[in-house]
Amino acid sequence: MKKFASIITNKYLIATGFFIVWMLFFDQRDFFYVADQRQKLKELENKKHYYETEIEKAKKELADLQNNPDALEKFAREKYMMKRDGEDIYIIEPSKK
Repeated sequence: MKKFASIITNKYLIATGFFIVWMLFFDQRDFFYVADQRQKLKELENKKHYYETEIEKAKKELADLQNNPDALEKFAREKYMMKRDGEDIYIIEPSKK
């Protein structure tokens, strides 16, 4: 019992325990704040990866449109409903029920 009491009253053990409790709960950047910031960082990195892949797709499409006249015509017809002279366009939309 005396040995247990001497371990509990050890000043280094008390200081270490106090430090751990302080860093976990009371510090400005406690454990929960750091975990939340790591989660936000992970989400931002995922968004960054998504946007980088979208930029690469857009660059490839731009290069294709600049170098391939058939792709340019296809893009204009699909996106902007452009047509040649003397040509009729029919747009068929599914009925909404």
